[in-house]
Amino acid sequence: MMSWLLYAILSAISAALVSIFGKIGLQDIDSNTATAIRAVIMSLFLFGVVAVEGNLARIPEIIGDKKALFFITLSGVAGATSWLFYFLALKTGKVSQVAPIDKLSVVLAAVLAILFLGEKISMLNGMGIALITIGVILTALS
Repeated sequence: MMSWLLYAILSAISAALVSIFGKIGLQDIDSNTATAIRAVIMSLFLFGVVAVEGNLARIPEIIGDKKALFFITLSGVAGATSWLFYFLALKTGKVSQVAPIDKLSVVLAAVLAILFLGEKISMLNGMGIALITIGVILTALS
């Protein structure tokens, strides 16, 4: 199996667990505070991974690259707002509705990649993206 596919499947499994664990953990607590605590835990975990890989010395290199740092910062802010809204939605909605609608991000990412990164998609990819869109609409209507 191609490594990107294995990593994508593992990502999907992990993301599914975020929804389930998040929904259980959000009972009777503020979702924004829970998201902040989650972010600290994620940060500590990820710094641990970087340390185990022996890449802590590379942090100044990334900080020194202004363009990379700017876009990593934007990505971080986008990710944080995504999780704030996701946990707010989970607080009051069903995982079976919130998670599929959240996957509209797949469609938006593909469209933005085509527009801004010049990526090309095949007919089969386009059909898959269209089916995701249809699935999101059907989930929203239920």
